[in-house]
Amino acid sequence: MADPDERSRGVALARAARRGDTLAMSDLLDHLTPHVGRICGRICGPAAAAGRQDAVQETLTAVFRGLRSLRDVDALYGWVRVLAVREAVRVARRDGRDTPAELAALPSPGDAQLAADIRDVLSRLTPEHRAVLLLRDVEGLDERAAAGLLGIPEGTVKSRLHRARTVFRRMWTA
Repeated sequence: MADPDERSRGVALARAARRGDTLAMSDLLDHLTPHVGRICGRICGPAAAAGRQDAVQETLTAVFRGLRSLRDVDALYGWVRVLAVREAVRVARRDGRDTPAELAALPSPGDAQLAADIRDVLSRLTPEHRAVLLLRDVEGLDERAAAGLLGIPEGTVKSRLHRARTVFRRMWTA
């Protein structure tokens, strides 16, 4: 969600919802749904529509339940991202989904074969490895931010990233 106006709208809705405005809460959840869907879709994968929907629904439920406990409403989108990543990883792990992550931004738009090859390799990674690769190599987060989103120590992110990249390279060259 790059648009500052959209972010401002989301924060304003969150403030109103925290004050007890039920219509604002409904509007906030509707507003956040596409953002959460993109995050969950990247981890669960486009072929795992049911898992993606479960992760989105669980994330929005967590937003509904936890909004009043959010200390800084200006941190809404970071908090929602944390919730979405955790739910997507949990659902993907629970369902044993090994579907590819959406990486349309990586290959050039005209290179469908490269995109298919990347999806194929990612489809064989665990959800934990897929999540850490997406956060670091696609989203561009550092180890500390990825650790915060995944709820794991920074050292675990580094070791998972190393293993994920190693496995990815091995599968890529096989």
